[in-house]
Amino acid sequence: IRSCFSSSPTPFIFPLKTQILRSPSKLQFQHNVSLIVSLTVGTPPQNVSMVLDTGSELSWVHCNQTTRNNQPDPTMFNPNQSTSYKPIPCFSPTCVNKTQDFPIPPSCDSDNLCHATLSYADASSSDGNLASDTFHLGSSGNISGLVFGCMDSIFSSNADEDSKTTGLMGMNRGSLSFVSQMGFPKFSYCISGSDLSGLLLLGDSNVTWLTPLNYTPLVQISRPLPYFDRVAYTVQLQGIKVSGKLLPIPKSVLVPDHTGAGQTMVDSGTQFTFLLGPVYNILRREFLNQTAGVLRVLEDPNFVFQGAMDLCYRVPLGKTRLPNLPSVSLVFTGAEMVVSGDRVLYRVPGETRGNDSVWCLSFGNSDLLGVEAYVIGHHHQQNVWMEFDLEKSRIGLAHVRCDLARQRFGVGL
Repeated sequence: IRSCFSSSPTPFIFPLKTQILRSPSKLQFQHNVSLIVSLTVGTPPQNVSMVLDTGSELSWVHCNQTTRNNQPDPTMFNPNQSTSYKPIPCFSPTCVNKTQDFPIPPSCDSDNLCHATLSYADASSSDGNLASDTFHLGSSGNISGLVFGCMDSIFSSNADEDSKTTGLMGMNRGSLSFVSQMGFPKFSYCISGSDLSGLLLLGDSNVTWLTPLNYTPLVQISRPLPYFDRVAYTVQLQGIKVSGKLLPIPKSVLVPDHTGAGQTMVDSGTQFTFLLGPVYNILRREFLNQTAGVLRVLEDPNFVFQGAMDLCYRVPLGKTRLPNLPSVSLVFTGAEMVVSGDRVLYRVPGETRGNDSVWCLSFGNSDLLGVEAYVIGHHHQQNVWMEFDLEKSRIGLAHVRCDLARQRFGVGL
């Protein structure tokens, strides 16, 4: 990769915005609110929108080699229109050596090009060729030769929505992730709780006004295990509190077992937080106890929000504010993430029962999704400054007002 950066790149700040995407979704969701970064790729530059995903390695864009009525499709990237686009041969070192952490190994297509397939838990998938091109990061930063996936076919149950998916920015610790290729020592993001806008900062923030961060070390297991993602941002979940009360969770279920199942991943590409069944049931029981007489439970055994969230409530449509709710704290080694107020529940779009809206606990049961891990989603990262320190293998957290942070940085939408 050739870039204009020295060994310590200048930090770059991008606005983040949210968008409802239906496919491909990493977990089997009908609706998935995603964090979107907009930038340009190619020569001359073409606009792309990419989902910020700390749970994936390969960045990709939706490619289309053809044009509509001789006009490029503005929702896709057209490699034929970029003079700096280069497909990657399947016997190249990049294809052979740098894809070892891909869940599905790449293959050779009929043109001897490196072909990648990404599949998701909802049976959707995307595939295409690995390629390199120039990514433009603001006025002073061009990264040439950045490797990404040029995905020309995206399969899912909803073909109409596929065209809206323009790409994904893979930010995990794999060698071909966006942040690894660019060589930034760290990156941060902050998501506002009010309008769900935010900012992404690539590089060292060195922000004097930021509250001191509490750091939690990344858990690393060097030997390959079938259910352990070695390039994910894995932290150690020590316990869960409801309104300050530590739940009786055995420590043994919070650490990965001999197969690697049970790791705790921080994933900006997933909306909600999912806990292994035994831990979810303990949280569910305690939350039910603490909200008895305050909230009316939805008695509908056939309704499970997004296939994994089965504790839901009925709230009168005219009610403008929820009652005071118990807070839920995720306790990590050295840091704590407090989920309070309305973020503990999530209003299900379009669901009503008589004159009531439906709100569900914003924690789900990962066993129901067939996921062998704890996943901390971006809904619970709102108004938390999240710093991913790759150099020191740790994640820093600080509770802040992200809308004010955006103003401080002068980031607009």
